[in-house]
Amino acid sequence: MEQAHARKGERARLVDRIARPLVPIVLIAAALVVVFGFIVGEPQLWIERALVVLVAASPCALAIAVPVTVISAIGAASKFGVIIKSGEAFEQFGTIRTVALDKTGTLTRNEPAVVEVATAPGRTEEDVLALAAALEATSTHSLAAAITAASPVAPAAQDIAEEAGHGISGRVGAVTVRVGNTRWLDPQTLRDDADSMAGAGMTVVVVESNGQIAGLIGVREELRPEAAETIAMMTRLGIRTVMLTGDNERTARALANQAGITDVRAEQLPKDKADAIAALVAEGPTAMVGDGINNAPALATATVGIAMGVKGSAAAIESADIAFTGNDLRLIPGAFAHARRGRRIMTINIGLALAIIVVLFPLALFGILGLAGVVLVYEIAEVIVILNGVSAASRPAALRLPASAPTSEPAPGPYVRDTATDIFSASGSPRFSRRC
Repeated sequence: MEQAHARKGERARLVDRIARPLVPIVLIAAALVVVFGFIVGEPQLWIERALVVLVAASPCALAIAVPVTVISAIGAASKFGVIIKSGEAFEQFGTIRTVALDKTGTLTRNEPAVVEVATAPGRTEEDVLALAAALEATSTHSLAAAITAASPVAPAAQDIAEEAGHGISGRVGAVTVRVGNTRWLDPQTLRDDADSMAGAGMTVVVVESNGQIAGLIGVREELRPEAAETIAMMTRLGIRTVMLTGDNERTARALANQAGITDVRAEQLPKDKADAIAALVAEGPTAMVGDGINNAPALATATVGIAMGVKGSAAAIESADIAFTGNDLRLIPGAFAHARRGRRIMTINIGLALAIIVVLFPLALFGILGLAGVVLVYEIAEVIVILNGVSAASRPAALRLPASAPTSEPAPGPYVRDTATDIFSASGSPRFSRRC
């Protein structure tokens, strides 16, 4: 909480800019009132009024207007699995008008499974899967787990090298093998099969053996059951949604249509994602939601970076301003509504604190209110500011999810393992098993 408050947001800095010159101005004004008292021959009266002026123009309510709200709101959000790293991030969170979401592991379950294999003449499905699994056995990519699960017994591979954003290469015995996406490896005679797989929402993995295409592997990730509802909720909040993914255009659009996203940026390398976010930030406040190491540059570039923390990489979580410890995407629009409400409370508190100073100062200066009256009014105002700030934590209803999450089962394929099924806790919150 100390770290969260250390990085102040726009409203906190505004309060500091107001309070910093206000204190010496009030002290000088009080001193001038005392001097005026001696000039007119009534020093006791004007000294008393100077003291009342000091109380009336005190910036105490102004100083606590923002911190109380920020700490209350951040603390309340953390109870619902939304970890906000700073007051600055919280304030900026409430300004967001565009949200870019990564596909794999964010919009999808991150439980990919092999559902189709197309082979070149003279090749069998088992051969193609074994070659791919031999190389993918050492990879940490999410699709690698699906391929190795589909071929649990695979030969050993040597001289393995990963090509970032493209695929992996190596040797299996005396055979040189490459496994990667269609941008890196041309499907050649299997182009129609690749297009068909992509149109069905599959990620197409090309397997090449000694420079010849051996086959294609179609890996599909199912959308999270709450993905479409989440996008609809953000649309109702007036937030534009964009999908950023390294997958091919047809696969990305197939999943985006299911989720209700119309703006799709496919075939994006990590640098491309960061550049896309920079362009969106230039148009207006933009948040990036992701979980993989490939998203770390984009998360750092966004106005607010949001990491899906349960299965997110350390680099993604470190780069982000906000981390979600839960699985449910509906926390995202809920957190936006919570941050917007917090910003409104800060604005009201600042306005109230300034209004009290503006009203009480002349009343104190001209003796309309005495010391007791000014103190009473000022303390009541401070209590109101505090209670209003604390209310940012009292009703975080936007972060309360329905008792049960909508469910959807992935279409079973010949290579889907039982270990990839969803597991739901007694509370109805989805937990997902990790395939090793």
